[in-house]
Amino acid sequence: MKTYEGKLDAAGLKIGVILGKFNSFVGDRLVEGAKDAFYQLGGKDENMDVYRVPGAYEIAGVARKLMQAGKHDALICVGVIIQGETPHFDYVAGNSAKAIMELSSEGGIPVVYGIVTAGDLEQAIDRAGVKMGNKGYTSLMTAVEMANLYKDMK
Repeated sequence: MKTYEGKLDAAGLKIGVILGKFNSFVGDRLVEGAKDAFYQLGGKDENMDVYRVPGAYEIAGVARKLMQAGKHDALICVGVIIQGETPHFDYVAGNSAKAIMELSSEGGIPVVYGIVTAGDLEQAIDRAGVKMGNKGYTSLMTAVEMANLYKDMK
């Protein structure tokens, strides 16, 4: 029996990060977390591209275009959706997650969901590096591991 598992080695990998700018005062921390992880795993600055889009709804469209372009080994989708007093949160959170999951399931390259969905601003800040780790950091780690696994499966 042979077991396959991706390595946490970003050397030579090209990673795309797509950030929904809405709530970017927290989202920018997610991008910084992703950069930190990338560098720690041996990634080089010229091998990470960051695409900034207006909000979470626009992330999947850019991810699809990037998948079609074929220049990245993996993509991470980051942003922050904070629950308000209207059902808007449910639509944005649910539909963005579904769209990104559908892209990921196509299997061309790993597409990682790293969007923080939070009940309030404090929860969002906590998930961007204050108390509960940084979702951008962990999403990048997942993307690197999965990109290496996909390469080993070829």
